[in-house]
Parts: sequence; C-alpha cells; structure tokens
Amino acid sequence: MSAKTFTAEDAQAANLVLVGAEKGRQAVHDLVIAYRANRRTGSACTKTRGEVSGNNRKIYKQKGTGRARHGAIRAPQFRGGAVIFGPHPRSHEYSLNKKVRKLGLISALSLKSQENSIIVLDELRMQEFKSAIMLKKLKGLSAQQALIVDDIVDQSILSSISNLPHVDALPVAGLNVLDILKHDKLVLTVSALKKIEERLL
Repeated sequence: MSAKTFTAEDAQAANLVLVGAEKGRQAVHDLVIAYRANRRTGSACTKTRGEVSGNNRKIYKQKGTGRARHGAIRAPQFRGGAVIFGPHPRSHEYSLNKKVRKLGLISALSLKSQENSIIVLDELRMQEFKSAIMLKKLKGLSAQQALIVDDIVDQSILSSISNLPHVDALPVAGLNVLDILKHDKLVLTVSALKKIEERLL
C-alpha cells in the first residue's frame, strides 16, 4: 500500500480544476446548512386545544367571582393546556442547484489540497477485520481523524473502522462537503480519484 500527498500538480494531472477555497465559500456554507437541515427528523410535535385531555366546559361563571374570565381548562394559559402555534412534524429538506453543489465540493477539495490533507493510496484492503491494524495504518499516514473514500467501500474497511470514533468511510457517490470538512485528512484510492474526476467534469 503506497501513499502520497495530493498536491495542486496532481490535480492538474488528474484533470481536476480546483479553485481557491474563497471562491466557493458561500456555496460551502449553503451546502453545510442544507445537509444539516436534510438530516433533521422534523419530529417535534405539540398538542392543540383539540388534542389535549380535559373537559371543554366553562370552568366557572363569567361574572361575579372576582376572578379573571376563563373558558375551558384546555386553554394555553393553564398547566397541561394546549400550545398555540407550536411545532408539528414536517420535513426540513430542501435542495440546491447542481452548480452550487459542484462548486461547493470543488471548493472543499481545494481547501484540503491547500492544506496538504489529501492522501492518495493505490488501494485499501484489510486482510483482518481489526481496528488495531487499521489504526496503525492510519497513524503511519498521520491520519487518525480521516475520511476514507473509495469507489466501493469494502466490508473489511467498514468493520475495521467501526470502533474508531474519528474515522469514517464513504463511497464516491456519497462524498459531501460536510463530511470532508469534519475530518482532518481525506484518504482516497486511485479508483476513487478517477470517479471524483468524472463527477466534477
């Protein structure tokens, strides 16, 4: 398993036209917000006056008591009463234009390239499904907090990183800006690099 740091010259050789990170800063920001919104469950729910338990009768007469005028005990000012204009289950998802998604991904890769944080491997396979062996390999690459990207992620890789809290693995199809920025290093295979090239062209 040979490894090398991915530089701007390598990007040109691979026909990857990387831009300055500042050019796509807004696109990166928009993508991160969109990814986080799309991952929300949207399950927050409150009860309206028609859903809370309690009788709907007037709790005491309108006049003559010296107290405030009230109707049903299910009103929002009472303990256990309804919530007015509260949240209900809904989807927070929204999509961005294809050009914005492409620019954001290129900008995130550019940032990692400028930081010399992209490592390219010939291939990445594990003979044994052991986290200790994977951790040793990543330490040799100075990539204890890494995102591993391959054309198709092998099951041996997934099993080997399952106990490593700061290491994740994704196929090229699932590569996104949020996961790139969350990890210090980006570990790519040669086949993954070619797929990224096809995706960004």
